[in-house]
Amino acid sequence: MNKKKRWITTAAILAVFCAALGYYNFRHDSPDAEAGPEALPAPRQKNVLNVNGMVIRPQTLTDGITTIGNLLPDEEVDLSFETSGKIVEINFREGTAVRKGELLAKVNDRPLQAQLSRYEAQRKLAEDRVYRQSALLEKDAVSQEAYEQARTELAMLYADIDIVKSNIALTELHAPFDGVIGLRNVSEGAYASPDVVVAKLTKISPLKIDFFVPERYANQIKPGTRLTFTVEGRDEQFRAEVYATESKVDIETRTFAVRALFPNRQGKQLLPGRFADVKIRMHDIPDAIAIPTEAIVPEMGVDKVYLYKGGKARAVTVRTGLRTDSSIQIIAGLNVGDTIITSGTLQLRTDLPVKLDTVE
Repeated sequence: MNKKKRWITTAAILAVFCAALGYYNFRHDSPDAEAGPEALPAPRQKNVLNVNGMVIRPQTLTDGITTIGNLLPDEEVDLSFETSGKIVEINFREGTAVRKGELLAKVNDRPLQAQLSRYEAQRKLAEDRVYRQSALLEKDAVSQEAYEQARTELAMLYADIDIVKSNIALTELHAPFDGVIGLRNVSEGAYASPDVVVAKLTKISPLKIDFFVPERYANQIKPGTRLTFTVEGRDEQFRAEVYATESKVDIETRTFAVRALFPNRQGKQLLPGRFADVKIRMHDIPDAIAIPTEAIVPEMGVDKVYLYKGGKARAVTVRTGLRTDSSIQIIAGLNVGDTIITSGTLQLRTDLPVKLDTVE
């Protein structure tokens, strides 16, 4: 028992000795040990963030719509025959203007013309027969039934003639409207059918412009609404006017289809099929408060803006309105004369020291 106590006492003495020795070495090896209190590091200063600012001034905002549209021909059709046969005439040049009703092409109609000549010859005999039967009927030399039979045969002959003339008309391809005819897909001697497209006819004066606007503008865009548009490669701005709108908002895209008309006089200004950058000016908002879009900091579904107050950042909640390409209207939360921070917004927090480098 005494031996065990001696081991415990010895271990405790050794532990105390080692602790004292370590503390002694630490105090003498540390550079701060010999230095006075004045050598201790000063408390770390808060970092100052350099930012840009903007003083809020009232301005006029223009509520408008910017979207992409498509230029479409006023009318367009694939030209084809309503009957089948060998093409015997092509009366147009590709890429030229044609007038409504102009004969463009024709298929062989000789069998039909021969049939028409036959019916025309029979018609003369049938008309003479009816005339004689009528004269005999007045003298009671022929029955009423014989007279009606002659009249029926004449009427059927007239119907046959009309059918043949209609079939002859189907062998002719006429322009349904004024326009420019495109490249032809057939040659004389080719066999045509209703499935064969001879060429495409396009009316390019005026042009239609199809585009879509957000659903919130559905009640504001009406026939007569004016717009401007530009196309790639052309510096000038073109003017058009809305003439029709869709009857409902698209349930999938939540957009409203609109169609405008551009005169495209002489048909040499623009070609259909191109994209157009469409702009519609709705109305002006005077004395509005607008700030750059990048100054808005969304947090948990709330829009915030940081103000510059006495060298520090101060967060305020704002309510937004109209948005343009580069700015956003502030309806509530800011006042004219406030200085907002427009850069470094992701690093900002309330009461963070900031320094304004530039102020707009």
